[in-house]
Amino acid sequence: MYAERASRLDGAVVWTNQPSSDGPGRVLPDGCMDLLWHEGRLLVAGPDTRAYVTEGAPSAWAGVRFAPGTAPALLGVPARELLDRRVDLADLWPAAEVRRLTARVNAAADPASGLEEVALGRAADAEPGDPLLRHVVDALDAGRPVAATADELALGARQLHRRCLAAFGYGPKTLARVLRLQRALGLARGGVSYAETAIRAGFADQAHLARDVRELAGVPLTELLGRR
Repeated sequence: MYAERASRLDGAVVWTNQPSSDGPGRVLPDGCMDLLWHEGRLLVAGPDTRAYVTEGAPSAWAGVRFAPGTAPALLGVPARELLDRRVDLADLWPAAEVRRLTARVNAAADPASGLEEVALGRAADAEPGDPLLRHVVDALDAGRPVAATADELALGARQLHRRCLAAFGYGPKTLARVLRLQRALGLARGGVSYAETAIRAGFADQAHLARDVRELAGVPLTELLGRR
């Protein structure tokens, strides 16, 4: 079973997942990066350009999902270096520090709370985030064109692309596509018809929605939502 709550870290979400059945899980692109706990280990999930399919026997996971664009400043690594990857935290931070933090998380009342404390401590020592990134996310999530977003920020297209690679792992067009997918899923899960979902989320039509879902999620929309 999956559960989440708002974190004390601004914009972040704390979550746990204990799969209730066998079979692969599917993590969809959302523009975010996560600090993870799994079987006593600490890992980092980089930004995804397609669904990440989990394998193996069902097991418990916990995580802190950072708001889009905020994780690189906390983790100390550009998002593009972790694109479509899951890596041990020890690959990014000194081994001794990771051993200390792993012991701290494993000794916590629950791994999710332990991870949140790690994230809060890291944020307290990090430089303030780039406010431009929040504007990029808000503009693209509202469906504004990439060119218009660059103009609003007084950035050239190449400048915006470079900033996005470091913060989100991919360029603004891919980020806009991922955010549009998430808007569509929110509408469809709320009972909005597929045709209306396509229009309201910013797709050209329902066929466009279907193509994007299959390309980004790896399965048709009906299967993704558990409908037949």
